[in-house]
Amino acid sequence: MSARLLFVATLAAFGACAASGQTVLTVSSWTPPGHMLSLTQKDWCDQLEQKSAGKLKCNILPRAVSAPPGTFDAVRNGLADVSFTVHGYTPGRFTLIALTEFPFLGNSAEAMSLAYQQVFDRTPAMKDEHRGVKVLAVFTHGPGMVFNTKRPITKLEELQGLKFRVGGGMVNDIGKALGMNVTLKPSIENYELLTTGVMDGTLFPPESIEAFKIDKVVRYGTTFPGGLYNTSFVFMMNQARYDKLSADEKKIVDSLSGEHAARLFGRGWDRVDRRAMALMQASGVQFSPADPSLIQAVKDRVAPLEAQWVQAAQAKGIADPKKLLADYRADISRREK
Repeated sequence: MSARLLFVATLAAFGACAASGQTVLTVSSWTPPGHMLSLTQKDWCDQLEQKSAGKLKCNILPRAVSAPPGTFDAVRNGLADVSFTVHGYTPGRFTLIALTEFPFLGNSAEAMSLAYQQVFDRTPAMKDEHRGVKVLAVFTHGPGMVFNTKRPITKLEELQGLKFRVGGGMVNDIGKALGMNVTLKPSIENYELLTTGVMDGTLFPPESIEAFKIDKVVRYGTTFPGGLYNTSFVFMMNQARYDKLSADEKKIVDSLSGEHAARLFGRGWDRVDRRAMALMQASGVQFSPADPSLIQAVKDRVAPLEAQWVQAAQAKGIADPKKLLADYRADISRREK
């Protein structure tokens, strides 16, 4: 089919939907169709269609409307109605979400995501940082690890001399605080970076090793209790598109948002983390726990980052940032028991 005929056919399909009273949301994903994020977004869309008895439907685009760092603005500007992104892909834009990216927070993406959603729901300043989009949910991946192609790493000095790809946000600051040579690159570039030797390692949750097909590329993994870092995500809708929905349609979208969507993404991440760990072990990836001295070094060197975040959060109007962070950690711990 020619591009012109495809365009005409697409317009006809949308016209038929409009004539039947169906509301179609354009949905974009920058991860591959088989990636957990894409699959969970599709699951959410399926639930939306089912709960609305077919009156709400997603048109999942064959290609992303933007590179990952531009996704927030793409949704805000209406290039897509629904998508997700990593906050850290746009450094300096989101301040308060760093609360969810510190080391040793937890071992379950579901527990961390639900606790995160609770914090977000009761913190207006966090919502203010997302002006222009309707936040459907916030969530995190599972505990972040250090992977590399060169050698086992258990101590601080063994991190030196290697080049690591990071995804942005607090993980970039943590890497620098530990004296690591880190470069901010989107996750989809990992395979090329590692196979060409441009990078020696990457900081990832287990899931991403399988998802981006580098389970046979990395040879060593270092684990940390509760993770070396975490990554904050937002699942969002164009605000103007949401505002145009009918009251009944908004009610359905809202019922599938918040904790419901945060649980979908968090639970999905835990499932694929477990599968990826088994795959890597079968592929011969050698895992080593971080030495107690490395864990203590992380705590010592990240403490100033926490202090900086407290100051930044106060400047954003958070009355007691230390309590907010302590409550977040306590909530995760309670959910993981």
